[in-house]
Amino acid sequence: MAPLVPCLWFDGNADEAVDHYLSIFPNSKRHGASQQEGSEAGAPSPSLMVSFELDGSPLLALNGGPDYSFTPAVSFVITCDSQPEIDHYWDRLTDGGEPGRCGWLTDRFGVSWQVVPSRMGELMSDPDPDQVGRVVQAMLQMTKLDIAALEAAAEGD
Repeated sequence: MAPLVPCLWFDGNADEAVDHYLSIFPNSKRHGASQQEGSEAGAPSPSLMVSFELDGSPLLALNGGPDYSFTPAVSFVITCDSQPEIDHYWDRLTDGGEPGRCGWLTDRFGVSWQVVPSRMGELMSDPDPDQVGRVVQAMLQMTKLDIAALEAAAEGD
């Protein structure tokens, strides 16, 4: 079976969005694009569809027009092993976007992201319900997630 490939619908700025994402994620590349018809002679036309990958994950970007927009009902999760990694993605994706709560953000193109520590699943699934409760309470107070603060909450500090 071929991999599932998300297609992101943009309103004329798919090329800009792809270039922005490629500048943020390592091991990423643009594979190709199909051009739109009907542009003025000599003027660059925006791509109709761009095939690209972010850190090995395939995606498509479509300049579909104003009919649809992104919502937080669908988001991309970035699992990070360190605080500098969280800081990198958070800072770059919130540039021109909006920080949210609990590690969520919306970038300048309206796409929703969750920037979370790789340990989050472990911290949230501990058999000690008091520990899980402390981690949840700490997380609810945060915008960008802080690994050290979450681990301290887990320990009861």
